[in-house]
Amino acid sequence: MASRPIIGICGALETASWGAWHLRAVLLPADYLTAIQRAGGLALMIPPDEGLVENPNELLDHLDGLILAGGVDVDPAAYGAAPDPHTIGVVPERDRTELALARGAIERDLPVLGICRGMQVLNVARGGTLIQHLPDLVGHDEHRRNPGTFDGNDHDVRIEPGTLAAQVIGEQVHGIKSHHHQAVDVLGDGLIITGHSTIDALPETIELPSCRFALGVQWHPEADVASPVIAALVDRARASSAAPA
Repeated sequence: MASRPIIGICGALETASWGAWHLRAVLLPADYLTAIQRAGGLALMIPPDEGLVENPNELLDHLDGLILAGGVDVDPAAYGAAPDPHTIGVVPERDRTELALARGAIERDLPVLGICRGMQVLNVARGGTLIQHLPDLVGHDEHRRNPGTFDGNDHDVRIEPGTLAAQVIGEQVHGIKSHHHQAVDVLGDGLIITGHSTIDALPETIELPSCRFALGVQWHPEADVASPVIAALVDRARASSAAPA
């Protein structure tokens, strides 16, 4: 029986409670891991690790694909900006690990998928910048109407034909589950925008055409069992791992 492709996914540092304990923990919503497993992948959660900042290949050598998951805001220092008052909860050690892994994955053409914050990390890894608080720019909070839930946070995204995003999603207008207050601003080196919100034309997908599979989506496909996005990453990782060296 063939081995499942190994999909690394970066975890968050958060304070968690179990039993009598209230400690810092490495966490991910189980929906991410379940989506990887449902698609036939073997999920490997990655904690922040300063050793990987210096040598990301130490881990990437063992992965068939990488997912940069959602989470708290990226530290503005990572893209040369001063923090906005609305930018909160930054975890610089997580940022350093994920940026190093993203750059390393792109360099070796390892399939990589950025989800929400992960799309923003992908952009910053290529030298791009972020909008730190969307309502200040677009005048509304339609991308995060109900904080802490995906209920009522649906909207549509329009996908550019002939792109990786179009190949993955399979339709020109796609309904998504949204929960974010930051977004891509200046686009990183080599990236292109291949999907926009139908609400306000905000970038919703970015990709790097020079790679076999380097895709960022600003929404949360792990929260939608019908979404093909995570399965597409697992499928590309499987094909890559089976290809002759």
